[in-house]
Amino acid sequence: MTRKMIALAGAALLALAPAPAAYAQGQPPAQAPAMPALTAEDEAKLAPIAPELHEAARKAMGFSKMMGTIDEARVLASRKRGGGPTPAPRHADIPVTEQMIPGAKGAPNVKLFVINAKAGTSRPGILHTHGGGFILGTAATDVRRLQEMARELDCVIVSVEYRLAPETDYTGSIEDNYAGLSWMYRNAAGLGLDRSRIAVTGESAGGGHAALLAITARDRGEIPILFQALVYPMLDDRTGGVVQVPPHIATVGWSASENQYGWQAFLRQKPGTDAVPARAVPARTKDLAGLPPAFIEVGGIDLFASEDIEYARRLNDAGVPTELLVIPGAFHGFDQLAPESPQARQFTGAKIEALRRAFARGSK
Repeated sequence: MTRKMIALAGAALLALAPAPAAYAQGQPPAQAPAMPALTAEDEAKLAPIAPELHEAARKAMGFSKMMGTIDEARVLASRKRGGGPTPAPRHADIPVTEQMIPGAKGAPNVKLFVINAKAGTSRPGILHTHGGGFILGTAATDVRRLQEMARELDCVIVSVEYRLAPETDYTGSIEDNYAGLSWMYRNAAGLGLDRSRIAVTGESAGGGHAALLAITARDRGEIPILFQALVYPMLDDRTGGVVQVPPHIATVGWSASENQYGWQAFLRQKPGTDAVPARAVPARTKDLAGLPPAFIEVGGIDLFASEDIEYARRLNDAGVPTELLVIPGAFHGFDQLAPESPQARQFTGAKIEALRRAFARGSK
């Protein structure tokens, strides 16, 4: 099992693992739990998946079987183990600092990971929010990958350790992320940041949080957001509940039942009803006009495929310049599990180039 698999931001199941040190270092020693054998039914789930991704899909299915069903008891128990696997070693050449900042009024302080800050420069910046179904994950796990992005784009990145559900509902995590964005904006000089070139990005639930942050910033009118890059974002509480998906969708990765549990914890009410507040759900936001230009990418058999395609359509209809990439036969988190596959190379490359173009436009 590879370190990339353990570091998977989109597959919230990984944070439920006991996280043996050997797995965290990418080693499968004798003391590591054996991966369960796959059944004929499991193998049949590979049919809609691109052949280049079959090996990664088998690993994902085996790991999901080993972890079992997500429920509140398992989520809370994961907090006692530190909330996720041991982060991969950081790159020595890209500076990282940890910063505690004040949260919203009456809220606790918020931890930020500040990556590639260089005072005296004027470079673009990214506010990042991690994945984990709103209930799992940690910003620390993504630091190495974000160092690589910061190096590639010559930018500063701030990643927010926002509070998780069920302990905190959507109002808390939205305010944590906004606090991170506000701190980033106010401290631009010390970070070497051009305040006119700030993008937001995230994967899975982090993509949902990035979308919510773009909406919140638009509505408050305090901080301009140049661009939003949403990676298989979690956008609609109705998916997998009142809105069912075809049987070939989500055969691997984040499932419909897991999605419904994540939204239930995040909303603190039953998802999919008319009582769900639009402020908590990007797909329920009626007016998308005035949001920053967007890049959205998702796998074709990801649970979020339809909701992401629909959100891109609505952004486009609202006059928001939007690029959409759908990778055929790709499941949720495939890019982290099979980073050398042609699909992942296309997927990751497109995101980097979309951000590069946005930053170049913003500098003019």
